[in-house]
Amino acid sequence: MSLLNRLFLRSYPLEALAAKIGQLQSTLTRIQEALGRIEGRQTRSAGGQGLQENEFRVFSQWGEDGIIQYLIHHVEVERKLFVEFGVENYAEANTRFLLVNNHWAGLVVDSNPDHIAYIKNDPIYWQHNLKAVQAFITRENVNEMITQRGIRGGIGLLSIDIDGNDYWVWEAMQAITPAIVIVEYNSRFGKDRAVTIPYREDFLRSSAHPSMIYYGASLKALCLLGKRKGYAFVGCNSAGNNAFFVLRNLKPDLLRELTVEEGYVAGQFRESRNRDGRLAYLSPKEEAEILASLPLVDVEER
Repeated sequence: MSLLNRLFLRSYPLEALAAKIGQLQSTLTRIQEALGRIEGRQTRSAGGQGLQENEFRVFSQWGEDGIIQYLIHHVEVERKLFVEFGVENYAEANTRFLLVNNHWAGLVVDSNPDHIAYIKNDPIYWQHNLKAVQAFITRENVNEMITQRGIRGGIGLLSIDIDGNDYWVWEAMQAITPAIVIVEYNSRFGKDRAVTIPYREDFLRSSAHPSMIYYGASLKALCLLGKRKGYAFVGCNSAGNNAFFVLRNLKPDLLRELTVEEGYVAGQFRESRNRDGRLAYLSPKEEAEILASLPLVDVEER
């Protein structure tokens, strides 16, 4: 350990050091939120633009914060309430900026009890109207899990990112009718096939295949499902992993409904793993060969 580090630790006992780190994290969060508010003001006058032109990131993984701000400024949302599935510890999520910036209320769900404990110990939990629930979401329990928390009918936004049964969970959803829906899609399935993984109540991406690329549904499958449920597909984020839908009777004219071919975005990230769990950086061809060997359900044939 360097002399400078030793002097620093002597002058800052561990408790004081932890408090200092907490203060710095709080300051950083406030800076993030302030920059997000500046970016968000620009989406209010960005009529007629596509979703990707309005992307910015505050707490979302990619540019979803900006897209959401753009949508809520142009889609008439009566009930400012969101539900998000698959949030981990909620430090990075699609709805966190919506909670702190727009003061929406929300329900977040994750299967890991440690993540839920973290959220409940985060100051955000008492500063805002947020409920956090530990649950493994399935098509059998999703409606009851929501209604037991006093949520039913029309809400503002639903975000589904559970790395597996996303298609089946959205298909089973009856308890709520969100104005805006965000669903993760697996771009590796391409734009021409309407496919999803077969439903398994206990599906886990980490154990389904060591590559970690076998999960979810294609964009076309989600668009067909959205159409059946009364939604218009309005685009994807530029990273190529989240699709956005708006209730057709709430869609303003400036939001153009897109075909799959018009809106499809190939994934711009590499997350394939080898059997040791390390990043493998597989080529698209190698990923396609893996997926071709695994079972899929063609939803157009159901």
